[in-house]
Amino acid sequence: MDKHVLSLLQLFLSVVCGGLQHPVIKCNETLLLEYLPLCGKVFESKMMTVDPNQWCNLTKFITHYGSFSNCTETTALYAGCFWPNFLAERFITGIHRQFFSNCTLDTVTWEDPPDDILTTLILVPIFLTAAMISLVVWCSKRGDIFG
Repeated sequence: MDKHVLSLLQLFLSVVCGGLQHPVIKCNETLLLEYLPLCGKVFESKMMTVDPNQWCNLTKFITHYGSFSNCTETTALYAGCFWPNFLAERFITGIHRQFFSNCTLDTVTWEDPPDDILTTLILVPIFLTAAMISLVVWCSKRGDIFG
């Protein structure tokens, strides 16, 4: 291969491959920390229109929360950061603490049924299985009945 053709090929490949690479943008954490509170203030003002007794009812504020989530994502991308990142998560957690700290899930505690019901639930399938096996064995020995 000619030396000049090889050089042109290398130049072409470096231009093509270099053009495909996205420039690396460093996360501007200062900018992110400056603009995230603006998202929080807008969300706070929207949440003040919702009755505080309804703050645990997701259907009452889901549109406000969606806007808040979009705001934090847009802010992170504007600052050149991925989303969610540590700073955004920490900010979002603070908002959750402020508005949703009293929203606890009612935990269901599972208990065993009373002993007599539990014994019945265990023994019925055992006896049914034994009865079905006995019936199959009895019918297979009585070939004259079933042909």
